[in-house]
Amino acid sequence: MTLSLTVSDGVRALAPGFTHLAIEADGLVNGPSTEETSALLDDAARRLAVRLDGRAPHEDPHMAAWREVYTAFGTKPSRTRNSAEALARRALSDAGLPRINVLVDVYNAVSVAHLIPVGGEDLDLVQGAMHLVRATGDEDFVTVAGGEETVEHPDPGEVVWRDEAGVTCRRWNWRQGPRTRLTEESASGVFLLESLTPMPVADVERAGAELAELLEKFSPGARITVHAPA
Repeated sequence: MTLSLTVSDGVRALAPGFTHLAIEADGLVNGPSTEETSALLDDAARRLAVRLDGRAPHEDPHMAAWREVYTAFGTKPSRTRNSAEALARRALSDAGLPRINVLVDVYNAVSVAHLIPVGGEDLDLVQGAMHLVRATGDEDFVTVAGGEETVEHPDPGEVVWRDEAGVTCRRWNWRQGPRTRLTEESASGVFLLESLTPMPVADVERAGAELAELLEKFSPGARITVHAPA
């Protein structure tokens, strides 16, 4: 399918400094994590430690900005962390970063190294356009709890990504739903890098360029389009 992304006026009003960069990819080759993707994640953790220089992830100015925005739409950021902060905490802990699959490992490494939320969706499983909106509270979010599929609903005013079938990611970039996630069978994807002021747009572009290069490396011959930040 052709990628179509929109950001609502309500989200723009909540976070005027929001920027997102999208990478569209077809002909991807996914599979289980490898020694190479594992090494990539370890290197990302080392790069993060250098970037933070002894600070906690939430003390980074970009992560602090995300905490302010989470608070603004009614979420406690110390309990519900944006995806980059949550991964950074894992990277610095004894547990280390999870190994999921090649594509997820690649975008998680970029997220941690650049301290920017990055998400990936299987474009073949997305239904219609993707929208970043403030939820009404009536939308369906299909997830798994206790091993069983269940339907949740976002809080009214919560920022969510959604397609025509329902919510694909709750609380902006906190929890992705299983319906559109990248699996080992995925061959088409969209990768979203999301930033707030004070992260310069040039830094977002550098992170996007690194991700595009890694996608090409791990999926030779893939058709990759980097869309300008918006």
